[in-house]
Amino acid sequence: MRHTPSSRFAMSVGLYTLALVALAQPAPPAPRDVVQFSVASVAEARQDELSVTLRTSRDGNEALLVQEQLKAALEAALAEARGTAQPGAMDVRSGNFSLVPRSGRDGRINGWQGSAEMVLSGRDFERIASTAGHIQGMTVAGVVFGLSREQRERLETQAQAQAIERFRVRAGEIARAFGFTAYTLREVSLSSQELGNPPRPRFMTLEVRSSAAEAPLPVEAGQATVQVTVSGSVQLK
Repeated sequence: MRHTPSSRFAMSVGLYTLALVALAQPAPPAPRDVVQFSVASVAEARQDELSVTLRTSRDGNEALLVQEQLKAALEAALAEARGTAQPGAMDVRSGNFSLVPRSGRDGRINGWQGSAEMVLSGRDFERIASTAGHIQGMTVAGVVFGLSREQRERLETQAQAQAIERFRVRAGEIARAFGFTAYTLREVSLSSQELGNPPRPRFMTLEVRSSAAEAPLPVEAGQATVQVTVSGSVQLK
């Protein structure tokens, strides 16, 4: 269908009129007697997972030679650790592997240095500590404690139930304080986080065994805290 100039003008005027009508409509009134607030609850448990990072370093003039030395040391350490590995109790995996050039005072490359890591992680602290203390050619570079997925989920469920109950109680208290007898829930959101001291990476190598005997790595787990926060708004009635 072909539009004439007059019909196009009429359509434009109609659309303009509709736009003016839409703009003239009053904005919906702001909700009244609505209160927003949040509450939090925490649950604690002993950390049940341990991760130990072992590291070895090499330095030399040829990159390929340094790389082969690191690979050999890592393969030997992995083979030794696998002998005591057990799924869940102690898992063994390789970690970071790096090889970077070394420069002299004149800025030119005069050698290569690198490092390789192996990570022991799991719930059997005694097994991990003993294995870490017996690995030849590697030293401890970092120790991190944490929560297993099952433990964290259990704490989240516990803290969440407590936080929801506190939110309901708080909503009732607020309603009564303002002279209302009840409330209805408008919107709500939940968030969770693990509190406590974050793991701090150790960049220096720690020697944990004497030259006379290979002793287990001394470790001691701490408490972990999971916090659940409930935020939302209620309509006072």
